[in-house]
Order: sequence, then structure tokens, then C-alpha cells
Amino acid sequence: MDFSLTDEQKELRQRCQVLAADFARRSADHDRDASHPIENYERLRREGFLALNMPKACGGGGCRLLSHSLAYEALAQGCPATALAFNMHASVVMPLMDSAEVTADAKRRLADLVVGQGRLIGGNFSEPGTTSLMGERPLGVRARLVDGGYSIAGRKMFASMLDAADHVLVMAYPEDACSPTAAILLLVPRGAEGRGVIANWDTLGMRATRSDSLVLKDCWVPDSAVMLRTDDIRPFRLNNLNWFWGSYTSVYLGVAAAAYDAVRRVVTERQPAGYAQPLAYHPDVRRHVARMSAELEAARLVTYHAAWLSDTRGPTAETTTALYRAKFVVGEAVSSITRTALILGGAHGIFKGSRLEQLFRDGAIAEIQPPPSDFCLWNMGIHELGLDPTAVMPPLK
Repeated sequence: MDFSLTDEQKELRQRCQVLAADFARRSADHDRDASHPIENYERLRREGFLALNMPKACGGGGCRLLSHSLAYEALAQGCPATALAFNMHASVVMPLMDSAEVTADAKRRLADLVVGQGRLIGGNFSEPGTTSLMGERPLGVRARLVDGGYSIAGRKMFASMLDAADHVLVMAYPEDACSPTAAILLLVPRGAEGRGVIANWDTLGMRATRSDSLVLKDCWVPDSAVMLRTDDIRPFRLNNLNWFWGSYTSVYLGVAAAAYDAVRRVVTERQPAGYAQPLAYHPDVRRHVARMSAELEAARLVTYHAAWLSDTRGPTAETTTALYRAKFVVGEAVSSITRTALILGGAHGIFKGSRLEQLFRDGAIAEIQPPPSDFCLWNMGIHELGLDPTAVMPPLK
């Protein structure tokens, strides 16, 4: 792997650092209010980030996962919730654009929405009865074939930026399907009749993602809303893990980097009364900062390597394992780094409004963000031991 960045990647990261500095000014307010950072989304829209990853052939930026990771690591250092929620767009749009299962007509319609019309797309696959500890997720939301389209009924959860996005990509089970693994992906526009929101996102961290619940009551969408229908959704999911959840890993890497930078500023600027040196000279502070540096750099390299494998090798078993490894390592690192940063910041850093306090809470979500750490280890262990996944006993009866 060539560890040097291209000029294009360096320019992209620099652009994101400028945006992050702007987002940071409002991050605490949006966190406290659990409000949509609409102004941040609009700026990202104006800066061309909706089409950042779209193929150049259809007018997009053509950025793959490594460039995307560099960008979102930088964006998250300004406002983690903005980066996490806005990443939802790429995480659902790019699997559709990359998949051979999606028709050329559906890709053209999607490209027109994103590149031509500048539409922000959210995604909503999770449901109240599912858990990320299990690989299989049976679908409770149903799509019924009606004249001119589909009628959708059911409830979804964790729909980031639901009220801010122009459309949400919903995964449902077609009522006329015969296979238990069948699924249909439909674009539901904001304001569609029968589409409602339960504003229940009052959480520990990442509060400004506004990942509320979506309620669909006989919500009608036309045939053109169908992006994919398949009797077995599993290959589509497996082949696009890099975008579905691999794209989120760099956001939490950015949270760890932001906490590391913030605590270094605190300990170098804070000088206790009666002492000639700031806290940075304390041996325990130096040791903790050194350890944080090692954890951060290791997590960064593992993340970049996984993204590089995705870009150069595609969805191989090695790539998939590397993506799980990166998510696990980053989850562990951000939890450790943000907790240590809060400890080094001392009692002054635990007040609401403190940068360290917010980053600590945002970082606490990292190991829970799908795929959770235990699920990552489950899959890594199977690969590292050369086991046949079909021969492994399920974790629950």
C-alpha cells in the first residue's frame, strides 16, 4: 500500500477541515438542543458533497472509500453528528450505484436526483424488533403492490436526518414474495402521504443526527420509487458493506482525533496557580497523551488500509474482514481516547458545553454503532480461523 496521498485527496481533506472549523462553532448548540444542523447540510450541498462519491460519468466526484474516509474523518472533527448523519446519504446511494443487481434505469433516476436535482437521500433499514448483534434482520415493514406503485406500512427506527433529507430509502418486505430473504428498496419523498415521524431521538450522544422513527401508514409511492427488488437481499448487503457501514468508521476516527487535539490544547494551556509549567509537563499527562497518540495512529492506519483494500480489491473476504477489523479497532480507540481526554481535562471538562464532555458522549456510541464490536469479532474470528460460516452454530436458538 502506498501511504502517500494524492494531491486531490490532500485538497479534499483541506476543504473538509475548513468546513469542520465552521461546523464546530454550532456543534454544541445542536447537541444540546438535539436539533438538525440544517445549515451544515446546506453548506455540504453547496460544496458538492451530495455528488462527491457518484461516478464521474454521471457528473459526480468519483471518490471511493479511501478519499471518503479522509473527508469524513476531517468533517467529524468539527461536528460529529453532522458527519455521521450526512454520511447516511453516501451509505445508501453508493450501494445502489455500485451494485450489478440495480438496473441501469434505476441508476439513471438516482443519478438525476442526486447530481441533477441536488437531492439529499437518507436511509432507513432498521426496525424496532431487530438487533445488530444478529446478522439476519427479518423485515416487519410491508410493501403491497397497488395500481401504479406500492403501498408501504410499518415502522422503522434510527432514521438519521429524517426530517432534513429530501428522500429516505426504505427497505421493506414485498407482500407477494415467497422467499424469506426477499426485499424491496423504495425511495419515499419527504411529505409523502402516509409518512410520519415519531420524534423519539433523545440519546446519550450523536444527538444532532435526529435519528427518529419513521412511521408508514399505507404510504403510496410510484413504480419509479423502486430502486431494487430481489428474492435474496443478502448478496446485495454483503457486497456493499464498505458503504452500508464501513463508511461510518472514519466518522468515529474523527471523534477520536478531535478529542486528542482538544485535550492537548487543554493541558498545554492550563497552568495551575503557583507553578511555572502547564499540566503538559506532568509525567502522567505525558504518558496518557503518548498512549492516545499510539491508539489514534493505529486506528487511522487500520481504517485507511481497509478502505484501500475496498477500493483496490473489491468485496473480497479479506476486504470484509479488514472492514470489521477497522470498525472494531476504531470503536475501542475512540472509547479509550475520549475517556482519557475527559479524565485529563479534569472537573472543568465535565460541564455541559465542554468540548471534551460532548466528544466523550459522542465517542461512547462508537462501539454500539452497527456493526457493534462483538459482531465484528464474531466475523473476524470466523475468517482468521478459516471456518465455514455455514457450519458455525448460530449465537441464539
